[in-house]
Amino acid sequence: MMAGEQSRSEVRRERILESALNVFARRGYRDAAMDEIASESETSKGGLYFHFPNKQTIFVALLDRMVGLLMTRAETAIAAETDPMRRIDVALDVVLSTFASHRRLSRLLLIDAVGAGRELNEKMLDAHRAFAAMIARHLDEAVRQGAIPPLNTQIAAKAWFGAINEVVLTWVLDDDGPPIEDALPTLRALLRRSVGAPTDTGVEQ
Repeated sequence: MMAGEQSRSEVRRERILESALNVFARRGYRDAAMDEIASESETSKGGLYFHFPNKQTIFVALLDRMVGLLMTRAETAIAAETDPMRRIDVALDVVLSTFASHRRLSRLLLIDAVGAGRELNEKMLDAHRAFAAMIARHLDEAVRQGAIPPLNTQIAAKAWFGAINEVVLTWVLDDDGPPIEDALPTLRALLRRSVGAPTDTGVEQ
């Protein structure tokens, strides 16, 4: 495929994904139809099926986009820090702010697609494991540097992920609730306390 054709194909693919997100937001994952996604994206059915054989592959692409966005933003913020606990602090800040700026996508991934099939469930589980592994990696570094006492970082990372996931899920469900960023100071302090780290981070709250 020539460069110009590849560029047009990528643009069309992105338009399909954005349109699919709109349809999913209106209809929910289960009731969304490929025909409606094709119409919304102004793409022929043949063009739609060329990029995505079914709506499950569209969902997986949206999930990959969100996970990639979260991981890239978190790792970029982490790279600017040297203190291991500060790295986790900034990653937490980035994760919450990213969810806040992608509420429709967050709702689709965390609520609408739950129980939508084994493959999707496994894909979600892979995403959970990736985030927990990132947390564990930086907790390990904090232990090595003496910033926190020795502990089972794998278990701690799963507990941290569970707490973060619950905060995000509650926010997604409550359209009239406070901004998710309001939870950051308390969540940060609780997570730090759980691994024996100082709760006075020096971060402006």
